[in-house]
Amino acid sequence: MGPDQTVEMMRRLLTEAMLLSAPLLLSACLISLLVSLAQTLTSVQEQTLTAVPRLMVVFVVAMITLPWTVHRMVAFTIRLFHDFHRYLG
Repeated sequence: MGPDQTVEMMRRLLTEAMLLSAPLLLSACLISLLVSLAQTLTSVQEQTLTAVPRLMVVFVVAMITLPWTVHRMVAFTIRLFHDFHRYLG
């Protein structure tokens, strides 16, 4: 396996990882922004108010996107095994 094939495989892997993590990261950022705005407007500076809603929202989004995530991971793995002969030599 040459360097160009390694770079191509890593590029595909990182692209897939970013695509799969995007819904969770975006939902966590959005809820953190909303909670921070609410804390600023009400002058309540409790640390648990940011962690608990973020964990709940990320859990809900993870459960909603789980079928899509599993489908993408299985498709990526099948594609990787299907193209495996290219990487052997």
